[in-house]
Amino acid sequence: MTKRRDFLKGAGALALGSALPFDLAFAAEPLTVGVIYVGSRGDYGYNQAQAQAAAVIKKLANVKIVEEENVPETVAAQKTMEAMIEQDGATLIFATSFGYFDPHVLKMAAKYPKVRFAHCGGLWKSGNPANISSYFGYIDECQYLNGVVAGHASKTKKLGFVAAKPIPQVLRNINSFTLGAQSVDPSITTHVIFTGDWSMPVKEAEAANSLVDQGCDVLTCHVDGPKVVIETAEKRGAMSCGYHASQAALAPKGYLTGAEWDWATPYKLLVANAQTGKPQPNILRGGLREGFVKMSPYGVKVTPDARTNADAIKAKMVAGDYVIFKGPMKDNKGGSAIASGTSYAQTDIALESMNYLVAGVVGQI
Repeated sequence: MTKRRDFLKGAGALALGSALPFDLAFAAEPLTVGVIYVGSRGDYGYNQAQAQAAAVIKKLANVKIVEEENVPETVAAQKTMEAMIEQDGATLIFATSFGYFDPHVLKMAAKYPKVRFAHCGGLWKSGNPANISSYFGYIDECQYLNGVVAGHASKTKKLGFVAAKPIPQVLRNINSFTLGAQSVDPSITTHVIFTGDWSMPVKEAEAANSLVDQGCDVLTCHVDGPKVVIETAEKRGAMSCGYHASQAALAPKGYLTGAEWDWATPYKLLVANAQTGKPQPNILRGGLREGFVKMSPYGVKVTPDARTNADAIKAKMVAGDYVIFKGPMKDNKGGSAIASGTSYAQTDIALESMNYLVAGVVGQI
């Protein structure tokens, strides 16, 4: 709401750290939790996945939720967080978009050291305010499985990927999707188009159409709202793999499966910590094994062989016995991405600095 963003006016606003008895905050009933979204909660994508988790914690005992959607990655994010704290009494804030972190969450966390901030994206590092939790999930496990299923389904051996920005998390998903498909057929290529931002519906439609025109018969994406890409693929007769949340309803013919977040898992943990006063982890991660991510149900075009293959790999991932990134691995410029004899577990923080596309990806950063 605009009134929340504009709540703090003039010099009369007091800093919570000194104005209120925050030594009692975590014992207060109920716990007020603020959640801010960069887009619409019903976007069939990134924001919807976060909102689904908020809906889960809203039903927990002694929890009150305050939400605001369509908050841009600007000073508006700071105003919204500050108003939730000052006006609504929030003592835990979920800042769900990648671009909220620097400088917005950093500034608010420093200003309100007794308020807990949870940021989605994986950017916290030593030296940042200790009252920030960086939560994220190994959704590239699911993107790898997307690739396995796509690799079985593709007739052209050309897959399409619509991506927002070439940040490490996006590159990791593109690479995992490609490696999953290449585990089925090493000749498969993934053609990538970057739109430049998280929500660019016109460019996303143009990119999806261009990829189909190039012969890509399975599309996936890493944008905030996959709805446009999935619907465009369906209209063009292409198959699709979803992302963030399930888009199966948008593509009853061509939807194969999807990589979904299950943010309720970290949300519930962070809420429980706040309610009990337990210290929060600065880095909070998990994958299929921990219930941070999940796969969409298989669509009608997924063959028994594809199901069997993907399910077997998923079981190994859940058991912690499957490595996606291991050498020798080339990048798509012919250089070495991972040296022979080197491998990275999903928990390896080095993967969160990924700056390359693997061999077989057609596109450039």
